[in-house]
Amino acid sequence: MEQMLSTCNPKTNEELAECATLGKSLSRLSQPTILTLLAANDKPMHGYILVQQAAQSPMFGGKKPDATGIYRALKRMEQSGLVTSHWETPEQGSAKRLFELTDKGRTCLRRWIDALACYKMTIEELRVSASTALGIDVPPTPYCSHGADIEIDEE
Repeated sequence: MEQMLSTCNPKTNEELAECATLGKSLSRLSQPTILTLLAANDKPMHGYILVQQAAQSPMFGGKKPDATGIYRALKRMEQSGLVTSHWETPEQGSAKRLFELTDKGRTCLRRWIDALACYKMTIEELRVSASTALGIDVPPTPYCSHGADIEIDEE
């Protein structure tokens, strides 16, 4: 009767702190998330909207990402030529920065698709090795609900 110890999406900071390296804290995976959101839209997007939509992505599973981290990633991506930005200055209200995917960004996202497939295989190999090191059978893959409530699986 092995108990599933965690889900794919820690719902609180406390759950994440239990094992801060659960993968949801891998900041480099913010890049393919942002690139995907930009590729899915046919027009430039405000940074604020990117943050809101990122929260609904599989990477963040309904938990709003750190906006500062998203803006830092956007800045790095712009410096690398993956995105461009320009300021929208309406007659009323504050100026907002709009971000758009470049051709180089599309190429980068295509490379991420392959890299993520390799990560998936490597992670499964690591699960097997970790289970072997603990002397246990590889636990069943948990159902990753990306935000929905999950019951603890007790066999």
